[in-house]
Amino acid sequence: MTFVITTPLYYVNDKPHLGSVYTTIICDSIARYKRLAGEDVIFITGVDEHGLKIQRTANEKGIEPKLHCDEISEVFNNNWKNWNISFDKFIRTSSKNHEFVVNEFYERVKASDDIYMGVQKGWYCVGCEEFKDNPENSSTYKCPIHQKNLEWKNEENLFFRLSKYQKEIEKIINDPTFIEPIERKNEIINFVSRGLKDFSISRTNVTWGIPVPGYDNHTFYVWFDALLGYVSAISSDETEHTLKKSINGGWPADVHFIGKDIMYFHTLFFPVMLSNANFKKPSGVFVHGFLTLDGERMSKSRGNFISADDFVSVLDPEYLRYYFASKLSTGVDDIDLNLEDLKQKVNADLVNKLVNIASRSANFLNKHFKNTLAKEVEDLDLINDFVHKSEDISHHYENLELNKAMREIMSLADKANQYIDKMEPWKLIKDEKNLELVHQICSTSLNLYRILMIMIEPVTPKLAEKSFTFLNEKPSWKCIKKPLLGHKINKFKPLLTRIEDEQINQLVELKNV
Repeated sequence: MTFVITTPLYYVNDKPHLGSVYTTIICDSIARYKRLAGEDVIFITGVDEHGLKIQRTANEKGIEPKLHCDEISEVFNNNWKNWNISFDKFIRTSSKNHEFVVNEFYERVKASDDIYMGVQKGWYCVGCEEFKDNPENSSTYKCPIHQKNLEWKNEENLFFRLSKYQKEIEKIINDPTFIEPIERKNEIINFVSRGLKDFSISRTNVTWGIPVPGYDNHTFYVWFDALLGYVSAISSDETEHTLKKSINGGWPADVHFIGKDIMYFHTLFFPVMLSNANFKKPSGVFVHGFLTLDGERMSKSRGNFISADDFVSVLDPEYLRYYFASKLSTGVDDIDLNLEDLKQKVNADLVNKLVNIASRSANFLNKHFKNTLAKEVEDLDLINDFVHKSEDISHHYENLELNKAMREIMSLADKANQYIDKMEPWKLIKDEKNLELVHQICSTSLNLYRILMIMIEPVTPKLAEKSFTFLNEKPSWKCIKKPLLGHKINKFKPLLTRIEDEQINQLVELKNV
């Protein structure tokens, strides 16, 4: 059985920002945990390249939409590599293989007689690519998310009979495991209770999109097109790009991890589209809040914005990977990236607390014991307690509760440091009679560190890689239970440096550019 997890497919109207990084890091951490636990994984990410927003962005730059998409898609791909994102599939919705899958899917839906021609009238946000309520019915009314004027649309569109599936949708959204957290699920239930309207699946004023077969001047609505990217991604590396290849290759997805602004498309439109074509819905949709920066909405015009590539030019991605995981909200709250808090949390948790365990023990092993662990440990009960706690950590990863996992890991790191403080090997080593005891103490503390690094590896993979190079071991979740005894390790080298005030000042300057 393959575990399939997806990020949203990101708009390519601009380069990736830290909000996109947040979502992608969380998905990457879950994917890495699953692999560490021995599961097969397909981790899907990619870009949503069609629609009026992209068309206009390219026009403003004076280039063809395809050239714009090529440029920004490459930036996304390279950024995820810089952020150490271990994606398996990177789908572009402008690719031919995606177009083949969309057309094949459309023919299946069309055969059900749930598509008809109609007229779409209403106020439209180009940024959201979505029709919006306009209580003032005014051309100056702004989208609450993008703060840009809504535009009136009145055009011929193809429609999907969503209203026909009212009862089926009610059943889908009441599935206890389909929508998380519960607060978002209740929002969706309340929305559906007011009655569903049919939704348009084509546009006539957008040339940058996949043409609808048999209808001149119609391209598929970006949300009909883009949602199928999760399906087409599965067969994107195949020589034959078919719906069957994708469905048989791993569908349905186990988790869609998405922002709250796109939850209606993923929890209502998509599962019904799939049901209509006789395919299974995704097993779960996890909806998270927005990311703010220093307490304010991220905005270039307000001077409160840091791009993904600017951040990694100043700080190691590991710092923000840990920070985001530790701050992940499993409720409805947005999370805030406060740069001063980032510095304090990383320095306190990763440097002073976690890495400190290794450095305190490794220096003794290098100087007195030829970098070899003792054949017995001083406190096997403490090691077994850490092993037992790994089951709780595993439970948190399985439930997407990275914040709880990080909190428990740091609590265990406190216990490891307290153990070293209590045993005081720096005093014992002064008497040669205590050499073997010191050897066993240091071997105990390094075994504790090893367990902690296996636990946190999905979130801080680079730190873990350095640590396991030093420990001379290849990690897996299963090997947590067996301590390293009489094991040769490599010479310890510094694993992580502190975040300095100067680096925070650099980021402050970048966000104000």
